[in-house]
Amino acid sequence: MRLPRYQDFNQWHRLRAESRKFLEPWEPTWRRDELTEGAYRARVIRGKQEYASGQAIPLFIFLKENHTLVGGITIGYIRRGAAQSCMIGYWMGERHAGQGHMFAALQMVIPYIFTGLELHRIEAACIPDNARSIRLLEKAGFQQEGYLRGYLKINGQWHDHVMFSRLATDTDKGRKTDSR
Repeated sequence: MRLPRYQDFNQWHRLRAESRKFLEPWEPTWRRDELTEGAYRARVIRGKQEYASGQAIPLFIFLKENHTLVGGITIGYIRRGAAQSCMIGYWMGERHAGQGHMFAALQMVIPYIFTGLELHRIEAACIPDNARSIRLLEKAGFQQEGYLRGYLKINGQWHDHVMFSRLATDTDKGRKTDSR
C-alpha cells in the first residue's frame, strides 16, 4: 500500500472503468470527467494536500507479487483533540473482490491507525444492503453502533447507512489490541 502517484493513472483508469457497474451502487455519483487524466491528477494533488495537512491518508492497494492495483482505502476525516478518531472508506476492483485483499489491507491499516497515528477510534459506514462490506468490517473487529438515516448521497440518492466502529481498546480474538 502507498499513496497514489501520477504514474498509477493507467492502472487506476483501467480498474475503475472495468469495475464501474460493480462500484457505482456503493459510491457517490461519478462525474462525467471521473475517469479522465485531469480528474485523476486533481485527485492525487488533493490527496497529497490532505496527507500533508494530516486530514487524510489515501492509499492504493497493490498485489505484492506483481504490483497490480486492486483497490484503495482512505483514512479520512482525521480528528485530533478530544475525538482522536478517523473514518475509513474503501473500494475494490470487481475482479479482485472476495479474495481477501481488503481484509489484508485492513489488517495493516488498523494497527497503523492505533499505533502510528495514535488515534483511539475508527469509524466506517456502509449501506445496509452491502452485505460484503458488513462482513468485512465485522471480520476486522468492528462493531455495529447505529443506523444513520439519509446519511450519504450515493449513486444519486440519499441512503441510510449502518455505522461501525473499532476502538484502540477493543479486543481482537481475545487479546487487547492496544495498551491504552
